[in-house]
Amino acid sequence: MSTDPVTARTPGERLRSRRRALQLTLSDVAARAEVTEGHLSSIERGRSNASVLTLQRICAVLRLNVGDLFAQTESSVQPVLRFRDAKGVAFGEGASKIKLTPAHFDHLELLLGHFGPGGSTGVEPYTHGDSEEVLLVIAGEVEVTIDGETHALSTFDSIHYRSSQPHRVVESTGTEDARVLWAMSPPTY
Repeated sequence: MSTDPVTARTPGERLRSRRRALQLTLSDVAARAEVTEGHLSSIERGRSNASVLTLQRICAVLRLNVGDLFAQTESSVQPVLRFRDAKGVAFGEGASKIKLTPAHFDHLELLLGHFGPGGSTGVEPYTHGDSEEVLLVIAGEVEVTIDGETHALSTFDSIHYRSSQPHRVVESTGTEDARVLWAMSPPTY
């Protein structure tokens, strides 16, 4: 059985690959998904099937959509993602983000963020998972607050932190747009 996250073919292999990419044990996932460790192991090895509800609970722990388990493998997925086909998602205040990596990537995630004048990730700092995260300013100026410490960043400045640290991003001029690129490993969205 292949455990390469990109070429994993069965739903069980996909679950195992994602769990390992997130550095979670069978015990961690089983406890959070409210299944036995033995049942989870059996699902990962393809020796038993799971109900839709069980898959939903496991996928919630692994931050996957159930549909991701049945996504095409690398050999049938086109390697080029067209920006014109990407759909942005509004978040925070006056901000949006677009995922630039395919759903089947388990070890790296890229997001493009757009902040309108004065836009932010939200009023309060937030956390998500415990990934390594880098924010690179592509255009404009932003203030990034991490654990209560604020850093002013301009075009091509970057900052790194753990996604488990409370953080917040604000377009700092109040008059210009800003664009940032987030890179996270492993993915948290």
